[in-house]
Amino acid sequence: MTSEAKAIYIVDDDPAVRDALSVVFNLEGFVVETFSDGDTFVQSASKTHPACVILDVHMPGRSGIDILKTLNAENYPAPIFIISGQGDIPMAVEAIRNGAFDFIEKPFTADKVVERINQGIEAVKRTSSDEMPMNFSGADLLTRRESEVLKEITDGSSNKEVGRKLGISPRTVEVHRARIMEKLGARNAADLVRIVLGRA
Repeated sequence: MTSEAKAIYIVDDDPAVRDALSVVFNLEGFVVETFSDGDTFVQSASKTHPACVILDVHMPGRSGIDILKTLNAENYPAPIFIISGQGDIPMAVEAIRNGAFDFIEKPFTADKVVERINQGIEAVKRTSSDEMPMNFSGADLLTRRESEVLKEITDGSSNKEVGRKLGISPRTVEVHRARIMEKLGARNAADLVRIVLGRA
């Protein structure tokens, strides 16, 4: 299994999107590989790990959600960003639940995508270098990303601050927060803190 530091995989069945994103990321110094369908991408993604993946949620054949499940995205070493249109928010939420790192809403600007991708890559590097053990009842129910979000929340960070620190959008933080509360049976942030401190 090899890992490519500056490689980015773009998976989209729309050639115009693939071409536009390729140009943008080539100019930023990334090595870009594009895929027009999920199957070809999954074969490559299991052999090499890029720095980041940009995946369209609507794909013919294998959908973005199917791909996330196949890759076990929660444990995939590179952040996977989902591209979704305005009407796809429920699907984007579903993608986050299946391990997507974050989602980028269409229409987007080149600058915005580059900024989000760079933040995501940096955040993943940072968080994997300072793994912290979570020792409380229910900790084993949380995914790695949920544990990171929970740590920030219990440190007193707002959704916006958590998003900035972890390189994800505040809306994605909300999705994780709701999942964490559901899994741990917490009614509010104070409950969460008590659970984490073992006082619940």
